[in-house]
Amino acid sequence: MGILVVGSVAFDSVKTPFGEAPEILGGSATYFSMAASFFTEVSLVGVVGDDFGNEHVRLLSTKGIDLRGLERVPGKTFRWAGEYSYDLNNRTTLDTQLNVFADFKPRIIPEYQTLEYVFLGNIDPTLQRDVLRQIRKPVLVGCDTMNFWIERQYDSLIETLKFVDILVINDGETRELARESNLIKAARKIQALGPRTVVIKRGEYGVLMFNDGLWFSAPAFPLEDVFDPTGAGDSFAGGFMGYLAAARGLDAAYLKKAIIFGSVMASFNVEEFGVNRLTRLTYPEVIERYRQFKALTHFEDLGNDLCRS
Repeated sequence: MGILVVGSVAFDSVKTPFGEAPEILGGSATYFSMAASFFTEVSLVGVVGDDFGNEHVRLLSTKGIDLRGLERVPGKTFRWAGEYSYDLNNRTTLDTQLNVFADFKPRIIPEYQTLEYVFLGNIDPTLQRDVLRQIRKPVLVGCDTMNFWIERQYDSLIETLKFVDILVINDGETRELARESNLIKAARKIQALGPRTVVIKRGEYGVLMFNDGLWFSAPAFPLEDVFDPTGAGDSFAGGFMGYLAAARGLDAAYLKKAIIFGSVMASFNVEEFGVNRLTRLTYPEVIERYRQFKALTHFEDLGNDLCRS
């Protein structure tokens, strides 16, 4: 059984200390789909303008992504431009043009309405609930949001979270949503709103996960070259949710593996601009980095090393 993702498909213009790339394929649903496609079938719902070239359609299709839910309407595709300093954890938005995305009303075609795994990208929380009303019996609902919705649609977002199983957000958004500076306390407050699992992305500092009584932390994979952090969080979410949909397990062991696979996909994503690295990535590379990640974080039990008489 595959996964449904609803979110943005865009053109990004990105500048970092290591170069720049204008008008490259981006958007939350794009990064998510590319990463998740290594684990399961992906159906994408989004909207693009008539300037969205067939080469981009072919690229997504070659990854096995079902694009029957991708609407093409008159106008320009959503565009975003941003610049990163040497501290790649922070970026400055230079331009945002919603274009056709401003009037996006997700329509879930009948073939998608029975999908059991659903991920709601960081769109208006009212639209997120509208998507869920069109899905029959989802087994797992994941959700992303951003500070824009937390600040402008707080009550609506709180209503949406009642129907969400897993919330994937960054550390700043976690604090803002919970109105709590301590991440542990913040995660507990968010869990009380609905999501049983809260996954907190912390950039170069890794990931924290809270699920019932389980706490789990994973570092970011150490890389010598990081060219473009854009889409890293969406790639993480794609790997995380894609693995869960493929494994069809939700206990602690599966969630921990999903965190690592999400981190693996994010680590590949940042190695080049846009989706370029994900485009060339192979499944054996994914598995090899997963094994490297396991070796990086593994340690033996203490045993009798420190026994004292």
